[in-house]
Amino acid sequence: MRAMVLDRPGLPLRREERPLPEPGPGELRLRVHACAVCRTDLHLVDGELPEPRLPVVPGHQIVGVVEAAGPGTRRFAAGDRVGVAWLGGSCGDCEFCRRGEENLCDAPVFTGYTRDGGFADACLADERFALPIPAGFDDRSAAPLLCAGLIGYRAYRMALEGTREVTRIGFYGFGAAAHLLAQVARHQGREVFAFTRAGDGAAQALALRLGARWAGGGGDAPPAPLDAAIVFAPVGELVPAALGAVRKGGVVVCAGIHMSDLPSFPYRLLWGERVLRSVANLTRRDGEELLRLAAAIPIRPETRAYPLEAAGAALDDLRHGRISGSAVLLPELAPPYGGGIRP
Repeated sequence: MRAMVLDRPGLPLRREERPLPEPGPGELRLRVHACAVCRTDLHLVDGELPEPRLPVVPGHQIVGVVEAAGPGTRRFAAGDRVGVAWLGGSCGDCEFCRRGEENLCDAPVFTGYTRDGGFADACLADERFALPIPAGFDDRSAAPLLCAGLIGYRAYRMALEGTREVTRIGFYGFGAAAHLLAQVARHQGREVFAFTRAGDGAAQALALRLGARWAGGGGDAPPAPLDAAIVFAPVGELVPAALGAVRKGGVVVCAGIHMSDLPSFPYRLLWGERVLRSVANLTRRDGEELLRLAAAIPIRPETRAYPLEAAGAALDDLRHGRISGSAVLLPELAPPYGGGIRP
């Protein structure tokens, strides 16, 4: 099998030929059909995440078919199509797991970070953390739901829970996650305000096409006060801007696993019972809820396809803001690479 391997942060991914991994107790081996590329993969490659297991195969938005199962597996059979997300396992014993907060587990397993992920032809997964993929999604469309969708959904749910009523919601950074959650918000009758990099006409056009009421730059003031905002972009200076855009009692949720340092800001931006909180990882419940909702709406991800060998090029396109929607690696797509491929 082929695998794109990170030997050390800062180095390019390296293609390696490996034998197929054998599933252990409770594990599945999946034939990878699609793996979406996440900003977390970029943070890993760029050395912004601490203590990865090296060498490691990145990728944690995996759609594949079960081709082998280890002892003790019960939920899936050969030929079943499943998804694998960032949280690849939890200890089940710490105080957080016992409270149902497995996303805060003290000894977690993360796909593509502490165990090999989906930038490969095949991978292993803990059967307990695999998710059945709804029939209405092809592999390429389903892959972005498994992190961009799941983390976005958890952040969205926190934004709704933390305030009295959310009619107007802002998304800072309109990429893989925001373009999915905008569809959820519009489906539920909420007004969406999109904040993008200055001059990013493609992202603003996508937001407006998906039903956003307004789209502008990250430092722009929206035409009406927001009830809640989610900061998807890993840019700390957007947090004060978001606090300044929400009404009293509003909520700002930071949805990334990594963000540049927050600048100092005047207390008046937080005052008025505004709430600032972060999201950490996800739970299996998040996955089950989002996939049901995605099928019911249905959510339609915008994707750009790349061959497996072009994983580094996809990461570079993401780094420089050249992707509208989600990049997806398709192992069966033949190289050579000549740019992201649309249908």
